Amino acid sequence: MPIVAQSTETTDWVSRYADEVIEESERRAPGKPVVVASGLSPSGPIHLGNLREVMTPHLVADEIRRRGYEVRHLISWDDYDRYRKVPNGVAGIDESWAEHIGKPLTSVPAPKGSPHPNWAEHFKSAMTEALRELGVEFDGISQTAQYTAGVYREQILHAMRHRADIDAILDQYRTKKPPAGKNKKQQQGQKPVDEAEIEAAEGSGAAAEDDGTGSAGYFPYKPYCGNCDKDLTTVTAYDDDTTELTYTCTACGYSETVRLSEFNRGKLVWKVDWPMRWAYEGVVFEPSGVDHSSPGSSFQVGGQIVGSIFGGKQPIGPMYAFVGISGMAKMSSSRGGVPTPGDALKIMEAPLLRWLYARRRPNQSFKIAFDQEIQRLYDEWDKLGAKVADGSALPADIAAHSRAVRTAAGELPKTPRPMPYRTLASVADITAGHGDQALRILSDLDPTNPLASLDEVRPRYDKAEAWINTHVPAEQRTVVREDADVELLKSLDDQARESLRLLLDGLDSNWSLDGLTHLVYGVPKVQAGFPPDATPKELPPEIKAAQRSFFALLYHLLVGRDTGPRLPTLLLAVGADRVRKLLGE
Repeated sequence: MPIVAQSTETTDWVSRYADEVIEESERRAPGKPVVVASGLSPSGPIHLGNLREVMTPHLVADEIRRRGYEVRHLISWDDYDRYRKVPNGVAGIDESWAEHIGKPLTSVPAPKGSPHPNWAEHFKSAMTEALRELGVEFDGISQTAQYTAGVYREQILHAMRHRADIDAILDQYRTKKPPAGKNKKQQQGQKPVDEAEIEAAEGSGAAAEDDGTGSAGYFPYKPYCGNCDKDLTTVTAYDDDTTELTYTCTACGYSETVRLSEFNRGKLVWKVDWPMRWAYEGVVFEPSGVDHSSPGSSFQVGGQIVGSIFGGKQPIGPMYAFVGISGMAKMSSSRGGVPTPGDALKIMEAPLLRWLYARRRPNQSFKIAFDQEIQRLYDEWDKLGAKVADGSALPADIAAHSRAVRTAAGELPKTPRPMPYRTLASVADITAGHGDQALRILSDLDPTNPLASLDEVRPRYDKAEAWINTHVPAEQRTVVREDADVELLKSLDDQARESLRLLLDGLDSNWSLDGLTHLVYGVPKVQAGFPPDATPKELPPEIKAAQRSFFALLYHLLVGRDTGPRLPTLLLAVGADRVRKLLGE
């Protein structure tokens, strides 16, 4: 029995959309599965911005499943789209791939070395694997398979019969210009976009892409050439009675006449194709990006075409905002492209990535961290987990956390003992891949409850290690000195020597993460005549300066730099005997 929705006063954005979608689905098709949809084009690496196209309906679909309803989340792989350009930063390709521009993505060779049969399958495979790890349940639909099998034949013939009506709808937008004085910001919660983006989003109208207009009139269908397999074709004649269609190819000069009632090598133009699928699949919910939500864009035009041409209804379709990347410039220099979900999942656990999409409304932009910010992000995530556990979290935060860690099908895999990410990253940095050393250090963090195996901190430890190895520049990596800095030690004044003596005297009795934290912060307090456990409110401001100077001295003596990993973690990593050697004992 479906579960009744809770009061919207205590629910998050996902629950509110679920309420709306259930109500609309019952109105359109009572008793049938609720249909939500996403569309992805495997024209290159499918990036983290594209993931919002999937995660928004996934989260809504999953909430609906939790309430006991049957849901289909369709992902249309737009693999019958044309290959538009050779993307930058893709391994295994060169300029020779330009000869395939204009062909269906499933007719373009995969990058060299790929185990997949074509370009589309190569990039679909990476996304499918990431979605599996993220717990996203979906029904994949290949548009190549649909079109080449003639699944949409009746819809194509219907669109061709009503081409004049479609043309009239599109014509309303072909000359649309941006309103004078239009505010250059997107919806609330989004950052401004530049002038080129605004022009593309607002002023393009239906002429922004090939909508089927040609010298012989308007035709909403585009054949792929029977000779070169490219879509650089122009329909020159069509007979509604016989369905005979004649086209010529501007790429190779080939021309032929076919019967559209039997012909399966072509597709509807995008602004007709999308609303046709809404009607065909009975889609109730499908979000779209900023580019599809502006005047004259695919979603707006499709809303008119789906009803007046195909007898369907436009889905509930919230616009989703941009997803930015923190540290993207560093990554772009090495990869030449925007990070993908697979890239993110190498350095963060699936629940954390899910949480980033769940906690923000679709029209709110956010960033995914690939730089040092990932440590703060993990701290925030762990803090939320603690609040959820003790019952102090807010209802919306509890809902976002729940959607991150589990789906209607069950809990996602998690780290049994989730130590702080920044600690694990520091240990992975210092040990440089030596698992036995990492286990020793992590066990010393809490000697009363030592780790039995690194498996207790996996997969989080592996993610932190991957982040250190792939996103921290070599000059920022931690290398512990081999020998003591004799010159620096000789140059120290009495106060500095005393601070080192106090630290060394307390090592054995404080050899744990908490103990060493208390020790390194306490040394400057003791030197100034205060108890080691004195709080900041009890101390004069100059104590903070003394602590900073003491920390800088330790970093120079241990790693030859002004800064480094948190000192307690660093001391545990170096080991007591080596610390004594490097500090001149």
